[in-house]
Amino acid sequence: MAAGGAGKVSVLLPTYNERENLPLVVWLLVRTFRESGNNFEIIIIDDGSPDGTQEIAEQLEKIYGSDKIVMREIMSLLFSSGTAYIHGMKHATGNFIVIMDADLSHHVSIYFIKQKEGNFDIVSGTRYKGNGGVYGWDLKRKLISRGANFITQVLLRPGASDLTGSFRLYRKEVLQKLMEKCVSKGYVFQMEMIVRARQLGYTIGEVPITFVDRVYGESKLGGNEIVSFLKGLLTLFATT
Repeated sequence: MAAGGAGKVSVLLPTYNERENLPLVVWLLVRTFRESGNNFEIIIIDDGSPDGTQEIAEQLEKIYGSDKIVMREIMSLLFSSGTAYIHGMKHATGNFIVIMDADLSHHVSIYFIKQKEGNFDIVSGTRYKGNGGVYGWDLKRKLISRGANFITQVLLRPGASDLTGSFRLYRKEVLQKLMEKCVSKGYVFQMEMIVRARQLGYTIGEVPITFVDRVYGESKLGGNEIVSFLKGLLTLFATT
């Protein structure tokens, strides 16, 4: 994807209680796209946030225009990374899809240059390669993330260094095909996407990123997500 508008980018931005973060992350995204000259849209997929996130999204839609900001709500009972992306893709008009978090832990340089250099199907941010890293996590969180990636590397040989990150760029048709194949939800979903991509022969480029822990709000990662990850990992090991 070249700069200067050769390809439209749809950003899928799942939110839950991101009232403080959303205006800033949208402003940063808009600035990045305008400076690069790429056509874009930002699709906000909200999980029924009780903190007024939807009202903020509606205000942003008025400020930037309904062609740039699209607000959609999904039922909380059904919400997960996978269902949010499926829901968002229904409204995406770009030929490239960026998935990222709204908590300001991801920088908004979208790595267009990397995709262009290798003509990759997927470009994934990695915290565990080159000058990538993590800031703001306690030791427990670091151990969980490192351990999850290490075990996955040993068992699945996925051909990528960061399996649990959620900052990626996909060709739209590639993301659609992967969503059809993936069955996981929650924390393990991002890992399965990379494993399935390798199975299907898609090319993956990696860009080192500095992951900074969220500025506002709290992470949803808990004991249930860790157990779900381990179950999903064993399932993938047995079936791939």
